[in-house]
Amino acid sequence: MDESPVDALVIGAGPAGLTAALYLTRFKRRVRVVHDGTARALWVPRTRNVPGFPDGIVGKKLIERMTDHALRYGAEIVFGRVAALERATGHYRATLEDGAAIAARGVILATGVDTNLARLDEGDHMTAVRDGVLRYCPICDGFEHRDERIAVLGSDLHGAAEAMFLRQFSRHVTLIPKWRVALSDAQREELAQSDVIVLERHVERLVAHSRDIAVQMRGEPVARRFDILYPAFGSRPRNELAAALGLLADDADAGCMPFHAFSDGLLPGLYAAGDVVAGLDQISVAMGQGAMAATRLHNWLREAEGHLMADQD
Repeated sequence: MDESPVDALVIGAGPAGLTAALYLTRFKRRVRVVHDGTARALWVPRTRNVPGFPDGIVGKKLIERMTDHALRYGAEIVFGRVAALERATGHYRATLEDGAAIAARGVILATGVDTNLARLDEGDHMTAVRDGVLRYCPICDGFEHRDERIAVLGSDLHGAAEAMFLRQFSRHVTLIPKWRVALSDAQREELAQSDVIVLERHVERLVAHSRDIAVQMRGEPVARRFDILYPAFGSRPRNELAAALGLLADDADAGCMPFHAFSDGLLPGLYAAGDVVAGLDQISVAMGQGAMAATRLHNWLREAEGHLMADQD
């Protein structure tokens, strides 16, 4: 590492990271983005939640356009995975898996989350996602499945809550436990009053077809067919770099970054944005947090450079 530190290192190239890179380069900062090509937005078949795209835009196309936007203003975007992040004197030091090192005065963690995926017994997972028979975000796309036969695969309150949410869009919502339904009598009654069907049988097979998905239940001779299946298995924040800096409590290894991470920061010069931050996992939210984190980091750097009004917050 013989080069001078960049002004900002952005880790992750999803909507949050690319928005942060765009803002920072327009602030005339030297910015390097490191990503491993696994942003969740890349496998969104079509999002209609991004303002300005009423007919929707394919997630991969959106990331391509955002990448081009950031590159045009001078961001450096490189492929790789940051294996370690540590504080050094006057900067942060990131070490990539290939051994390369990057020094940066400030850092934005836009590392996202890993979705806990359903396992199909037949059919390709990503093909099922593209075909629209397997989806993971009711807030993102429940509107597109109005009056369809919807199944939610999940055995706890999280699955029940998703089923109740989707009931707003369709009268045909079924909650299917993965093993058993861990719900109280009161919660069962809420589901019943909303006409959400609960199937308390073991799921033996999931088979994705081009137009629907088949769920084989133990003891039933014929598989049940649904237009769409929502696995409600949650996700795991990619928080390892924050954990290595001591930013997670011992009992919160699986937790997201606190909501203020994009505005108040985590450490001097260290911010987080996007799905890795606690809150609503939406592309528009990630973009807003990326803009906020970039602006706060820029002003933090200005203060260090003595280029900020004394009374300015």
